[in-house]
Amino acid sequence: MMQFQLRQRDRRSNARLGQLRTARAVIETPAFMPVGSLGPVKGLEPDDLHSLGFRLMLNNAYHLYLRPGHKIVADMGGLHSFTGWSGAILTDSGGFQIFSLARLCTVTDEGVTFQSHIDGSTHFITPETAIEIEESLGADIIMAFDQCVALPASREAVQDGVRRTKLWAERCQASRRRTDQALFGIVQGGLDHDLRAQSARDLTALGFEGYAVGGLSVGESKAEMHAMLDATVPELPEDKPRYLMGVGHPEDLIEGVSRGIDLFDCVVPSRHGRTGSLFTTGGRVVIKQAQYVRDERPIDPDCGCPVCARYSRAYLHHLYTVKEMLASRLNTIHNLWYFSDFMRRLRTAIAQGSFPEFRDAFYRSHAQEPPEAKASGDREAGTTRRMPQDI
Repeated sequence: MMQFQLRQRDRRSNARLGQLRTARAVIETPAFMPVGSLGPVKGLEPDDLHSLGFRLMLNNAYHLYLRPGHKIVADMGGLHSFTGWSGAILTDSGGFQIFSLARLCTVTDEGVTFQSHIDGSTHFITPETAIEIEESLGADIIMAFDQCVALPASREAVQDGVRRTKLWAERCQASRRRTDQALFGIVQGGLDHDLRAQSARDLTALGFEGYAVGGLSVGESKAEMHAMLDATVPELPEDKPRYLMGVGHPEDLIEGVSRGIDLFDCVVPSRHGRTGSLFTTGGRVVIKQAQYVRDERPIDPDCGCPVCARYSRAYLHHLYTVKEMLASRLNTIHNLWYFSDFMRRLRTAIAQGSFPEFRDAFYRSHAQEPPEAKASGDREAGTTRRMPQDI
């Protein structure tokens, strides 16, 4: 079973250091999880993720339920055996994907009827079904089934989603059969301070092994996301891990950590890699731009990743423009290295008592607008529908 140890708190913020232990891995927190919706992070092998420093990744129950099917995965020995990943796995219950991707979604207290975004087939998922799926997949950490209300929405609709999320969380707990998986509850509440706090209190009273903040990074402003974290995190237990779902630009990681978040996941590093947007210590490099056609420099001279050690911007620009599949792989490796190293440096700053200085230096080096000036929206699938190949 999972164990979480809180090791250090920052004196000048709510940032904290911890250690998450599962049967398969030890994860130093704050930590970022790469996303492999269908099993792998696109284009990468398990050894790639391990060499990049990751010990925990996310798979998605909704996508694996539809293809290849949770029963097939179970027959193949579960996700670890099926994918060859020896580290820890967290599975999202699929609630967010159902509400953002599925066609003709109908919600009642009993469950959700929806049509697959792949072939239009009709499915009915209850909290009990969601737990059955996640137990069949066999992840180390599983998420309760929740209702993510699409925004904007009336207060009454958000309030009903908070009520239903609590009801479903209770049913998820009651339907558990496996004792070797940690179950996290998911806080909802839209952009309402009071409902966020209420949802957090509701779930805390149920006694989960960890708690997630859901329903954010769906188009709200950065200021709104930060306000919801400020309303939610103080209501969560200090001795349990806190997970901000679907959030993953570097500035989002900094702001989440400063508010007491321990875990993050997002498709940003891999999706941006596939579209030629590369993260560096000085900001973004958009490798498809013509200015890099003769650029002999690595992506980032300060980066220690194997891509920067070997390849020039000119070569990566060439690979991208000729649509060579290697471009996506190399770009993704670089971006994930950046995220892994970024979290390592962030943890070091907390340990040394210099987290506020680390935060200030980040914004200076990126010449970035204040976080409040931007909108968020990088969930795996959000209120704006995306084609399956973009996931």
